[in-house]
Amino acid sequence: MNRLILLALPALLAACSQGGGDIEGIKTFKNKGGAHQEGRIPYAQTPPPGGPHNPAWQNCGVYNRPLYDEYAVHSLEHGAVWLSYKQGLPTDQIETLKKVVDGRTYTLLSPHETQSAPLVLTAWNAQLEVQDINDPRVGKFLQKYEQGGEAPEIGASCSGAYNGTV
Repeated sequence: MNRLILLALPALLAACSQGGGDIEGIKTFKNKGGAHQEGRIPYAQTPPPGGPHNPAWQNCGVYNRPLYDEYAVHSLEHGAVWLSYKQGLPTDQIETLKKVVDGRTYTLLSPHETQSAPLVLTAWNAQLEVQDINDPRVGKFLQKYEQGGEAPEIGASCSGAYNGTV
């Protein structure tokens, strides 16, 4: 009987370390951190969930204009979550999103020029598209990935760098 418990223990520990399980609809990727590159960078996904990025990070906060992907990706490397919304999203929904990120120090909120979903949540190597900004997965994503997930430089600064927009 003790052998049965010992055989089941690794599976039980693995299940506990997943932090509450997966969030339905998340796409995952395999980007590595640390690749600094100047200039515009072509990305396979939009918004990009990682990859080469500008040496300066985007200061976390709320922006009314689109961000350069290259700076935002560097913030993701530091453990930030980027909530990007489709341009033209109604003002009341943008105000709701501002309340969602209020008081959070590792989030970016901005419109994105090329996305088709109303809201895309992006962290390093993880992304979730949602059709309704009140989707309960928004809070779960923030809980799991802000200063968590696979970000290579969790805890590195999310202020004191680049503040510009497109």
